[in-house]
Amino acid sequence: MTFEEELSRIVEAGTDEACAGWMKAIEQEYGKIPLIFQRMAERPEVLVSHLLYKDAVTKTSPLEPKQIELICLAVGAALKCVHCTGYHMTAALKMGASREEILETVLIAGLISNSSVLANAYRVIDDKLAKCIPCETQGIVQERGDE
Repeated sequence: MTFEEELSRIVEAGTDEACAGWMKAIEQEYGKIPLIFQRMAERPEVLVSHLLYKDAVTKTSPLEPKQIELICLAVGAALKCVHCTGYHMTAALKMGASREEILETVLIAGLISNSSVLANAYRVIDDKLAKCIPCETQGIVQERGDE
Protein backbone atom coordinates (compact mmCIF):
# COMPACT_ATOMS: atom_id res chain seq x y z
CA MET A 1 0.00 0.00 0.00
CA THR A 2 1.39 3.42 -0.91
CA PHE A 3 1.63 6.24 1.58
CA GLU A 4 -1.25 8.07 -0.13
CA GLU A 5 -3.39 4.93 -0.05
CA GLU A 6 -2.62 4.52 3.65
CA LEU A 7 -3.62 8.13 4.32
CA SER A 8 -6.86 7.66 2.37
CA ARG A 9 -7.62 4.50 4.35
CA ILE A 10 -7.11 6.39 7.63
CA VAL A 11 -9.29 9.31 6.53
CA GLU A 12 -12.00 6.94 5.34
CA ALA A 13 -11.94 4.77 8.47
CA GLY A 14 -11.36 7.58 10.94
CA THR A 15 -8.51 7.96 13.40
CA ASP A 16 -10.07 5.79 16.13
CA GLU A 17 -10.75 2.90 13.75
CA ALA A 18 -7.31 3.18 12.13
CA CYS A 19 -5.70 3.15 15.57
CA ALA A 20 -7.69 0.06 16.63
CA GLY A 21 -6.73 -1.71 13.40
CA TRP A 22 -3.05 -0.98 13.87
CA MET A 23 -3.16 -2.15 17.50
CA LYS A 24 -4.79 -5.42 16.44
CA ALA A 25 -2.24 -5.95 13.65
CA ILE A 26 0.68 -5.25 16.00
CA GLU A 27 -0.65 -7.69 18.59
CA GLN A 28 -1.21 -10.39 15.96
CA GLU A 29 2.27 -9.93 14.47
CA TYR A 30 4.31 -9.61 17.69
CA GLY A 31 2.09 -11.30 20.27
CA LYS A 32 1.75 -8.15 22.37
CA ILE A 33 1.40 -4.41 22.11
CA PRO A 34 4.32 -2.34 23.44
CA LEU A 35 3.42 -0.10 26.37
CA ILE A 36 4.34 3.06 24.46
CA PHE A 37 1.81 2.14 21.77
CA GLN A 38 -0.82 1.44 24.43
CA ARG A 39 -0.30 4.90 25.91
CA MET A 40 -0.18 6.60 22.51
CA ALA A 41 -3.47 4.85 21.62
CA GLU A 42 -5.14 6.81 24.41
CA ARG A 43 -4.77 9.68 21.95
CA PRO A 44 -5.29 7.90 18.62
CA GLU A 45 -3.99 10.81 16.54
CA VAL A 46 -0.64 10.47 18.36
CA LEU A 47 -0.35 6.74 17.66
CA VAL A 48 -1.50 7.10 14.06
CA SER A 49 0.99 9.89 13.34
CA HIS A 50 3.79 7.92 15.03
CA LEU A 51 3.06 4.76 13.05
CA LEU A 52 2.70 6.71 9.80
CA TYR A 53 6.14 8.21 10.40
CA LYS A 54 7.61 4.82 11.35
CA ASP A 55 6.15 3.18 8.25
CA ALA A 56 7.27 6.05 6.00
CA VAL A 57 10.84 5.57 7.21
CA THR A 58 11.00 1.78 7.29
CA LYS A 59 8.90 0.91 4.24
CA THR A 60 10.81 3.26 1.96
CA SER A 61 14.21 2.22 3.30
CA PRO A 62 16.67 0.45 1.02
CA LEU A 63 17.56 -1.72 4.02
CA GLU A 64 16.02 -5.14 4.43
CA PRO A 65 13.43 -5.51 7.23
CA LYS A 66 15.82 -7.78 9.17
CA GLN A 67 18.55 -5.13 9.02
CA ILE A 68 16.10 -2.49 10.24
CA GLU A 69 15.10 -4.65 13.21
CA LEU A 70 18.75 -5.36 14.06
CA ILE A 71 19.43 -1.60 14.06
CA CYS A 72 16.38 -1.07 16.29
CA LEU A 73 17.70 -3.82 18.58
CA ALA A 74 21.10 -2.12 18.73
CA VAL A 75 19.57 1.25 19.61
CA GLY A 76 17.33 -0.31 22.26
CA ALA A 77 20.32 -2.07 23.80
CA ALA A 78 22.51 1.05 23.69
CA LEU A 79 19.74 3.09 25.34
CA LYS A 80 19.35 0.36 27.97
CA CYS A 81 15.67 -0.11 27.18
CA VAL A 82 14.87 -3.68 28.19
CA HIS A 83 11.46 -3.60 26.54
CA CYS A 84 12.76 -2.15 23.26
CA THR A 85 15.60 -4.66 23.20
CA GLY A 86 13.27 -7.61 23.75
CA TYR A 87 10.64 -6.38 21.32
CA HIS A 88 13.10 -5.74 18.51
CA MET A 89 15.01 -8.95 19.19
CA THR A 90 11.76 -10.89 18.74
CA ALA A 91 10.98 -8.92 15.59
CA ALA A 92 14.49 -9.53 14.21
CA LEU A 93 14.15 -13.26 14.89
CA LYS A 94 10.81 -13.28 13.04
CA MET A 95 12.56 -11.56 10.13
CA GLY A 96 15.12 -14.38 10.00
CA ALA A 97 17.97 -13.09 12.19
CA SER A 98 20.13 -15.79 13.73
CA ARG A 99 21.28 -16.02 17.33
CA GLU A 100 24.76 -15.05 16.17
CA GLU A 101 23.43 -11.94 14.39
CA ILE A 102 21.52 -10.92 17.53
CA LEU A 103 24.58 -11.37 19.74
CA GLU A 104 26.86 -9.53 17.29
CA THR A 105 24.40 -6.65 17.05
CA VAL A 106 24.32 -6.26 20.83
CA LEU A 107 28.12 -6.54 21.03
CA ILE A 108 28.58 -3.76 18.47
CA ALA A 109 25.91 -1.62 20.16
CA GLY A 110 27.78 -2.01 23.45
CA LEU A 111 31.06 -1.11 21.81
CA ILE A 112 29.68 2.09 20.28
CA SER A 113 27.68 2.95 23.40
CA ASN A 114 30.82 2.59 25.52
CA SER A 115 32.79 4.73 23.06
CA SER A 116 30.14 7.43 23.30
CA VAL A 117 30.39 7.45 27.10
CA LEU A 118 34.16 7.77 26.93
CA ALA A 119 34.15 10.44 24.20
CA ASN A 120 31.65 12.61 26.09
CA ALA A 121 33.44 12.22 29.41
CA TYR A 122 36.87 12.94 27.92
CA ARG A 123 35.55 16.10 26.26
CA VAL A 124 34.19 17.34 29.59
CA ILE A 125 37.44 16.48 31.34
CA ASP A 126 39.53 18.21 28.67
CA ASP A 127 37.30 21.28 28.82
CA LYS A 128 37.40 21.50 32.61
CA LEU A 129 41.10 20.74 32.95
CA ALA A 130 41.96 23.32 30.29
CA LYS A 131 40.84 25.95 32.80
CA CYS A 132 42.39 26.65 36.17
CA ILE A 133 39.50 25.44 38.33
CA PRO A 134 41.19 26.37 41.67
CA CYS A 135 41.86 29.83 40.24
CA GLU A 136 38.24 30.23 39.19
CA THR A 137 36.83 29.03 42.52
CA GLN A 138 39.18 31.24 44.56
CA GLY A 139 38.61 34.35 42.45
CA ILE A 140 42.18 34.52 41.07
CA VAL A 141 42.33 36.32 37.74
CA GLN A 142 44.58 34.64 35.22
CA GLU A 143 46.60 36.56 32.71
CA ARG A 144 45.90 35.67 29.09
CA GLY A 145 49.25 33.91 28.70
CA ASP A 146 48.46 31.59 31.62
CA GLU A 147 45.37 30.05 30.02
